[in-house]
Amino acid sequence: MNLINFQSALKTLNSGLPVIFQTDTLPAIGCLPKFSQIIYDFKKRDRNKPLILMGSDYTQLIDYVHESAKEDYKNIALKYWPGALTIVIPCSKKESAILTSRDFSIGLRIPNSFMAQSLLKETGPLLTSSANISGSSGSITAEGISLDFPSVDILGPVPWEKSSGKASTIIFWEKHGNWRLIRAGEVLIKELY
Repeated sequence: MNLINFQSALKTLNSGLPVIFQTDTLPAIGCLPKFSQIIYDFKKRDRNKPLILMGSDYTQLIDYVHESAKEDYKNIALKYWPGALTIVIPCSKKESAILTSRDFSIGLRIPNSFMAQSLLKETGPLLTSSANISGSSGSITAEGISLDFPSVDILGPVPWEKSSGKASTIIFWEKHGNWRLIRAGEVLIKELY
């Protein structure tokens, strides 16, 4: 297992390689947005499946949100983040170069994890996915993940704090004040019901 600290994680990410780290839900594999291709390669992920942009707080991600959705973004973000909620929202035109979706939307999330937030404060937003080979359930421990990704650096210390081991709730912004549930998870969004 290639266990690293925050300083080494920054060097690894800046070199274009991904890092695996704990979140409040499932462990994540993440990279700097300009190197998004690397996650698809490591995970053997379908290129039509978008990645999620994680940040340390909602202000770190607000520039990625299209002007038409900013008010709704702030309302949901302030109420449910940090936490196990992913918001899929139209991307701002100036940040569209990082998109991995085909519909100009972007998935955003602020994990409720000290490790993840500490990393994201240092690196800025990272494009992420769950740390498993696509199509398999994968492990939730650093030791188990290192078997699937023997060459990917893992952020320590280990053992990691306890996480839920469940995927995040995903909601999609349709228009002002209107959200649609994409995937149910731990977070129940009152605005949807």
